[in-house]
Amino acid sequence: MTARVLITGASRGIGAATALAFAGQGARVALADLRQPDATAAGAREAGAAEVLAIACDVSDAAAVTSLRDATKAAWGGLDVLVHCAGIIHEAPLLETPVADFDRVIAVNLRGSFLIGQAALGLMKPDAASPPRVILIASDMAYYGRETFSPYVASKHGVLGLVRSWAKEFAPGILVNAICPGPIDTEMLGAAQMSAEWRAKELAIPLGRFGRPEEIASVATFLAGDGGRFFTGQGIGPNGGSIMP
Repeated sequence: MTARVLITGASRGIGAATALAFAGQGARVALADLRQPDATAAGAREAGAAEVLAIACDVSDAAAVTSLRDATKAAWGGLDVLVHCAGIIHEAPLLETPVADFDRVIAVNLRGSFLIGQAALGLMKPDAASPPRVILIASDMAYYGRETFSPYVASKHGVLGLVRSWAKEFAPGILVNAICPGPIDTEMLGAAQMSAEWRAKELAIPLGRFGRPEEIASVATFLAGDGGRFFTGQGIGPNGGSIMP
């Protein structure tokens, strides 16, 4: 059966790269983003996707996620893989962070992960012989923390908590893992968006460079494939050596 894959945050960065990677394998891909992911959808068709759905969705909005779930179910009847890439970041000293900014980061990154995960898991048929996969994008910061990023760090630490809980709840029929990237050159995390201090810290890793979205996408396709069959509850770290757990 051709894999049915839902990818959030699909308009750019890691999400777009992941969409193209699965499309290149001939998967059916449902692409969701706050902005209609039409450009990624066109690229996925060119890359060889068996079928493409493009859906605008605010992952922090329960009604919008329900609509996304229903559209996916109506089109395909179920789901085999979720790669949840949607997220935002916020940099500010704690004493200069309004509670509204904290609430927004938690709403998108943690509440959004809960809502999307709940929706996707409800569409998956547990099968220990050929288990569906849930893959959430967390961050290396979830492990080591970072000053002036406390809402983001807290949200991604929470994502790891969801992954570990769901991995136990749904094993062995569904596998649930996180990818915890280090510094990646995307629109959200690109060097142009960084303070000088932030950039210096991101580059002070053994490999001394930013990763590419395609390098994260390759981890997602690995976890979704035969090679990922003995992984669950894990935080996989393509991070250039930023953290070595």
